[in-house]
Amino acid sequence: MAVKMKHAAPPFNPYGVLIIGIIGVSTGSIFARLADAPALVTAAYRMGLAALMLIPLAVWKAGDELRSLSGHDIKLAMLSGFFLALHFATWISSLDYTAIANSVVLVNTIPLWVGLFTPLISKDRMGGSTITSIIASVIGAVIIGFGDFATGGKALWGDLLAVFGAIFAAVYLLCGRNLRRKLSLLSYIAICYGSAAVILWLVVLFLNLPITGYSRQTVAAFWAMAFISQLIGHSSYNWSLKWFSTSLVAVSLLGEPIGSTLLAYIIFDEGLTWMKFIGGLFILSAIYIAASDEK
Repeated sequence: MAVKMKHAAPPFNPYGVLIIGIIGVSTGSIFARLADAPALVTAAYRMGLAALMLIPLAVWKAGDELRSLSGHDIKLAMLSGFFLALHFATWISSLDYTAIANSVVLVNTIPLWVGLFTPLISKDRMGGSTITSIIASVIGAVIIGFGDFATGGKALWGDLLAVFGAIFAAVYLLCGRNLRRKLSLLSYIAICYGSAAVILWLVVLFLNLPITGYSRQTVAAFWAMAFISQLIGHSSYNWSLKWFSTSLVAVSLLGEPIGSTLLAYIIFDEGLTWMKFIGGLFILSAIYIAASDEK
């Protein structure tokens, strides 16, 4: 797998930024579990606070670029934000029903779904490596979910929500691909995060979910998710795409389930069974195969 450095002199060490991204994103499930609030409220605060911190900076630094967007670009950005909102709503909800290890590993099947949906959008054919990775991921998901049959439907429902989170994230990436080529990183993430925040908050208000009265721990978790997991973690991955091949950045996503599982073991004392370990290896291997096959 080749690393394609697109520019000779990046302002920061790209490997260091990738490591920061892995650490930042790995904290997302931990903070979501620490936040004692409905899943949709947690997702809304994560995106809303991130947008609150980001949009003023984007207006200041990239205002001209944002004002020059066409109607088509705005609609595409809103569609990307819609699927990003669905991703966080389903994935964070999954943490209420299944273990962090299950949720994070399953939601990180995103590259597999991208490979599956790409032929439907670009008419490209799936290669043997992509097909192999999809089969391996299905086997891994069955192995992980097998243990949840014994504990009842709630854990399986959580696993399913995590898979839907991966699917929605894949659609979000495919919708935003062309838009990302036109916009700077700051403009791109401001539009995506901002539109996702608006959608999530409209749902929260429509459902009349509680938005105040939370403990200091929960409020701190909201801010930590917005700043560490979203602005630092996700944005570091997006920044790295300028300097590395998509394959290398996708492979780096494999660090998230490892980091989250270790943090869950330390903080919540969540154990790992051999079934989950083996199933996770299948899925991580599948993601690696899919990412390595990207050009």
